[in-house]
Amino acid sequence: MKDIKNIKDIINENKLTLSTLITFTRAEHTIHKKELENIKLSGLTSAQFGVLEALYNKGDLRIYEIIEKILTTSGNITVVIKNLEKDGLVKKNLDPEDKRSTIISITDKGKKIIEDILPNHINNISEIFNVLTDEDKITLKNILKKFKNI
Repeated sequence: MKDIKNIKDIINENKLTLSTLITFTRAEHTIHKKELENIKLSGLTSAQFGVLEALYNKGDLRIYEIIEKILTTSGNITVVIKNLEKDGLVKKNLDPEDKRSTIISITDKGKKIIEDILPNHINNISEIFNVLTDEDKITLKNILKKFKNI
């Protein structure tokens, strides 16, 4: 019985922290679900979109660089790239500086698709965050940056 009381005490002592986590997680899920709506309409997965968006904005990248850049968690990025290559949206080239490494490039077809998606995607994100003032956005960013090095 003592252990249960200790658990209840720990919960009570950390109520604000726990409810903050729940609120944060629910908000993240809602934002992510809403953000993915336009991506799904394009026929791409979130990982495929992430790869194309990274290549479009950053230029040619090695696979490990793509993994670092994309916001989507994908442990199977090589399959994502293989499918994008099969669809003619990216191409792979040997890295001239390191023959063991591959450089991924976006094709003209891939550029066209991402250019078709990005305006709606950005507008969708703007609508999602319209619940915040610019001051709120800056405050939220500064708060969230505190988690960077934990």
